[in-house]
Amino acid sequence: MLAVTVSPKFQVVIPQAVREQLHIEAGQKLQVLTYGQRIELLPMESPQALRGFLAGIATDVPREADRT
Repeated sequence: MLAVTVSPKFQVVIPQAVREQLHIEAGQKLQVLTYGQRIELLPMESPQALRGFLAGIATDVPREADRT
């Protein structure tokens, strides 16, 4: 288990192993979420990186009658 220390300026350093595993680079933005006593940092993807991630999804899903 990796541990980090909060600095007096409330900063933390993401361990190198985690940065490499998630391909986090300097200047990249992370979304911060809290769940009870837990903090999660999620790498934010640029709109260009998300292009095409739904390729092949079925678009002929039957719709409810009130959603036409």
